[in-house]
Amino acid sequence: MKRACQVSQHTCLLMPPLYNTITMTEKLTHIDESGRARMVDVGQKPDTERVATARGSVVMQPETLQLIIEGNLKKGDVLTVAQLAGVMAAKRTSELIPLCHPLMLNHVVVTCTPNPAENRVDIEATVRVTGKTGVEMEALTAVSVAALTIYDMAKAVDRTMRLTDIRLVYKAGGRSGEIKLEE
Repeated sequence: MKRACQVSQHTCLLMPPLYNTITMTEKLTHIDESGRARMVDVGQKPDTERVATARGSVVMQPETLQLIIEGNLKKGDVLTVAQLAGVMAAKRTSELIPLCHPLMLNHVVVTCTPNPAENRVDIEATVRVTGKTGVEMEALTAVSVAALTIYDMAKAVDRTMRLTDIRLVYKAGGRSGEIKLEE
C-alpha cells in the first residue's frame, strides 16, 4: 500500500510503513529537511579507495549475435564501440545524473562478451576511484550506455533486442565497506 505525503510544496509517494518510522533525511541522503533534492556534502569524508562493478545484458536473435561476433554489421565493430561508449559514459556520469559528484576516475574497464548459449551480449563494468564518494553510478552508467550502444548499432537488423538485468554486483570502500551481491 502506497501513501501520499506532503513535504513543503512537493507531494511524494512513500512506499509501505518502513518510512513511517524514519525521516526522509535519515533514509534518503539526496533529500534535504524540506523534501527538496540536494547534492550530498562529502567535503568532510576521507578519501578512500572505492570500486564498483555492475553487469547487464542485451538479449537478441541468434542471427544478430552471430553478425556481431563476425563483425558483419554495417556500423562496424559493435563490441569495441560499446566498450568505448561505456568508458566514456562512466567518465561523464555526473553530467547525466543530476546529483552525482564529478569524479576523477582512476580506472574504468568495460567488457562486452558474446554469450551464444543465451543469445545475448553480457556486459560488465568495473570502476575505481580514490575519493570521498563511491562509483556505483559510474559502473551502472557504463553498463547502461554500452548496452544502448549495442542496441543502436544492431537495431537495423533486430528490433526485438532487450536490455536486461542491469544491476550493481559489487562495491567496496567508504563507510559501508564491501558489499558483494554476486560472484
